[in-house]
Parts: sequence; structure tokens; C-alpha cells
Amino acid sequence: MATSNLSALSNVTGTLSSAGIGSGLNVESIVSQLMAIERRPLDSLEERAGKLKTTLSEVGKLQSNFSALRDKAQALSSLTLWKGTTASSADASSVSVSSSSGATAGSYAVKVERLASTQTLTSAALDSKDATLGAGRLTIELGRYADDGSFSAKSGSSAVSIEIPPEASTLAEVRDAINTSEAGVVAALVTDASGTRLSLRSKETGAENAFRVSVAETVDDGETAAGLSRLAYDAGGSSGMTRTATAVDAAATINGIAVSSASNTLGQVIEGLSFTLRKTTAADDSVDITVATDTEAVKKAVTDFVSTFNTLASYIRTATAYNAGTKTGGPLQGDQGVLSLQSQLRAAINQGNSNTSRWSTLSQIGITMGTDGTLSTHAGKLDDALGNLGELRKLLADSGDSTASTGFAKRFQQIGDAVLGSDGAITTRNQTLQRAVDNNTKSQESAEQRLNNTEARLRKQYQSLDSTMTKMRTTSGYVSSLFTSSS
Repeated sequence: MATSNLSALSNVTGTLSSAGIGSGLNVESIVSQLMAIERRPLDSLEERAGKLKTTLSEVGKLQSNFSALRDKAQALSSLTLWKGTTASSADASSVSVSSSSGATAGSYAVKVERLASTQTLTSAALDSKDATLGAGRLTIELGRYADDGSFSAKSGSSAVSIEIPPEASTLAEVRDAINTSEAGVVAALVTDASGTRLSLRSKETGAENAFRVSVAETVDDGETAAGLSRLAYDAGGSSGMTRTATAVDAAATINGIAVSSASNTLGQVIEGLSFTLRKTTAADDSVDITVATDTEAVKKAVTDFVSTFNTLASYIRTATAYNAGTKTGGPLQGDQGVLSLQSQLRAAINQGNSNTSRWSTLSQIGITMGTDGTLSTHAGKLDDALGNLGELRKLLADSGDSTASTGFAKRFQQIGDAVLGSDGAITTRNQTLQRAVDNNTKSQESAEQRLNNTEARLRKQYQSLDSTMTKMRTTSGYVSSLFTSSS
């Protein structure tokens, strides 16, 4: 009977393999509660990571806003801005004008005597585009014709030879061969009641872009008005084509000074100005061109700067504020570094400027700071200031040896350069925060590994305890049964 009972005991202990089932010990609950305590350092790290990432994000926004302000301040300080001009024409249908850097304010009188044009040649009419001209070689040369008809090649250009084989010698095929040759001319077919003609036109205007066409037929029939020879042209010799338009330079006068150009755009005659000649003017008429300083561009640069400053100022105010109603602070509330930057911005606005005797503060030109730290613009005062660009430039854009002798926009450019530089406050703050985030991540990884090891150890210990307690309970039951049965 003892052997039978021991066998029964062995069977019982062998089947109780799930933790806690045999012993009544809640291993899962115990391990879970112990691990919750063990996780507290990791929870703190995760909470810290959230705060670090929030701060890093906010400093990124601060950096972006500061960068935008620096860019607008730099634009307002640019010499190109203050030298900018606008040009207008009293008759843009005859002469249009545009200005660029280097133009000087003033007025000009422009007369257009002749527009630049291209040379055009036209062949005699043939039956259709499929009419065959015959095989041979066309040679096209760009150049200039003298009054006596003599031809001189264009400097830098070379004659282009075009082979016309017997199997591709129709009028249409010759047109296509010319157009793919890059010879400086464009070929087209014109069809009317008389038949189809080949038209050749130089691609560019100007007397130096005239051209001549030489023809060498594979089988010379001796007739210039037949075969491929009908496409030859030389103003000083025999020709099979007719010149219907002559290549000439544009001719004009600016303030009574004669000028010419191969194109109808005069881009080099007056520094900073480009004239486009569109049609001739009457003999006694001229087109008035006016060049003025570009005050609208300066005004836009000022208003853009004010708007960008306000975006930054509003961001700092919101990010560092404390809401008494909700008892919550902004993400950068109490951040001394950000508050210091805010003070720098306000100081740059509030300190007077000694560069000009006309104004010393921004409020005198209509830019004032409100109680919330943002700027507002008085349009009337700013418009009045724009009437004296030289003094306004000194107030806003001049560089100086001290803050007082430095223009207001230049001050903000310098502040932006300083805080955004490699050793600047915002750059170093970003780097410090990023290092803290990286270190926190490593600490979390180490804590996770430690927790995994701890949980494994606890489970092993409590499972061993559970197994021991199960065996003890089974043995106790068995011994009790022995005593009961023997009595």
C-alpha cells in the first residue's frame, strides 16, 4: 500500500506544472507587483524623455523663427535693396524698359528709327511639296552684305554643308534637311494658288545674320532656275531665290545719341537698363523713359521684417507664459535663456540710433512696440520716411562700431548671426538637449534590459518556490491520509 501511495504522490506532483495552481500562490500577481516597483526608474526616464523632446521641439521652433527674422533683417540691410530702381515707359508699345542693379534714377528720351530684322528668301513656286529638286549639296553661310553686294562671313561662324541625296530631294525633304542642319536659318513651305514655295529665314535678327546659299548639283544642268540650283542666293551674284526681307540692325537714339543693335533689345547702352524696341516712332516723337528709386520694394522689406518680428515675439510670449486660469505654463515658461533672448530683441528696438540727424527711433518712422512686445506700423509716417531713402537707409541698414551707430535691421541681423552661429545660444541649447535625449534613450535601453533580467530572475525564484510548496502540500496530504487509513 505504501508503494501505491508513493506512486500516487509522484503522479500528482508531476501534473502540477502551472505556477500557483498546486500551491495556491499567485505568482503572476506577485511578479507583476514587484515589477511595477522595479519599473519606477524607467517610468521616470520616459517622463523625462517626453519633457526633453517637447523642449527640443520648442527650441527648434524658436530657431526657425529667429532664422526667419535674421533673413528679413538681412534683406532689409542689403545694399541691392536700397539701390533698387523701377523703370517705366510713356509708350510701352513702342519702347518697353526694365531696370536692374546699377541703374541710376533719371529720365531718357528714346526714338526708334528702325527695328532689327531678319533676312528672308523665297523660291519660285513648284507644283507641290513633293516636287523633286534633284541631288547635290547646299552650303549656307551667315554673314553681312555690303552696299555693293559683297559678302563677309560672320565672325565665329562656319559654313554648313547639307547633302541632298537623290532619294530625298523633294521640296519637303530639302526643307527638313535644312531645319535639322543647325545652319542658322529656318525653312518653311508656303502654298497658295500659284504652287508651293520654299521660304528661308535667318533665326536671329541683325545685319550680321544675313546669309547666302551656294548650290553644287550632282548633275549640273547649267540652269540656275532649275533643279537644286533654284535655291541658290548671293546678293552680289546670280540667284535662284528672291530676297523678300533684308537683315538689318536696329537703329535708335537715346537722348539724341545714335545707337544700333543686332537685336531689338538694347541691354548694354545704359548701365542697369534694358530697352526693348517694339515699333518705330514718328520722326519728331520720342518715348519718355523714367527711372526712379524702388521705394515699394523697401516698404515691402520693412513690413516683411515687422511681420516676422511679430511672429517671433508672439511665439516667445506664448511659450514662456503662465495661464493663471488653467494653472499651466507654456513649454518654455521660466526658461532664462529664452527670456534673455527676448530682452535682447526689445533692447535692440528701444536703443536709439545716432546715424542720422533726421530720426533716432523707429517710432519716428511709424514703427512702435505695443505692451505685448509686437510691432505695429503707421502707414502714413512710413510713407513720409520713404521719401528720404538716403536717411532711412542710415537708420535701418548701416553698419557701425557700436549698437547706437548700427541700423536697426542690421542689429537684428547681428543678433541672429550670434544666436544661430556654431557657438550661439540657440545652437548650443539644441545640441545640449539632443545629447540629453540621446543619453536618456541609452538609459532607457539599459533599464529595459535590467528589468527583463529582473523579471526572469523573479519568475524563476517564485516558480521554484511554487513547485516546492506544491510538493510540500502534496506530501502533507499523503501523510495525513496514511494516518487516517491506519486508524
